[in-house]
Amino acid sequence: MSRRLRQALLCLLLTALAGPAQALDPMLMFLLSAAREVISAAARAEKTPALPAPVATTRYPGTAVEPEDMRRLIDECFSYLSDAQRSEIFESLHAQLMDPRNAAVRGSVIEYFASRAVAVREAQQRLAKLSGPDRDRLLAEFKVAVAAMTPEEAAALATLLRQGVLPVPGDLNDQLLAAIDAR
Repeated sequence: MSRRLRQALLCLLLTALAGPAQALDPMLMFLLSAAREVISAAARAEKTPALPAPVATTRYPGTAVEPEDMRRLIDECFSYLSDAQRSEIFESLHAQLMDPRNAAVRGSVIEYFASRAVAVREAQQRLAKLSGPDRDRLLAEFKVAVAAMTPEEAAALATLLRQGVLPVPGDLNDQLLAAIDAR
């Protein structure tokens, strides 16, 4: 994602919820970072060779966490993704956690992933609970930001929204996509 797109989206989010909805700013900033991570992960996935299927184990070495705990966390926190996408996340995470080269950071990787997963779930829940005026204000600011984007930046964001890989409730996702398409 280009620097200009990140700046435009950040400005959008910071101004969109000013006033009574200031508590939403960190959540929306998180959504932008999630979009950036999705794009980065996709780029890395293209360069990474396919990894073998996960091997059944009781716990990740050196931790008290079981693979099924991670699978359940992924299913609960990334419910907006398809089963195949959630499986792909699990398989990738599992491979990294089972890699002996990552033994020293295994616990911190689990902790970091769990905190990000919970943040994604909370962000989606907060967006789903937006009041009508807050949602309208968000959409208005989003339209302004989209108008300032280059066609390539808007197309990249539209692709992410069409793929449903951002933690945005379905109806809001459709409204954001319509704002881009109306550009």
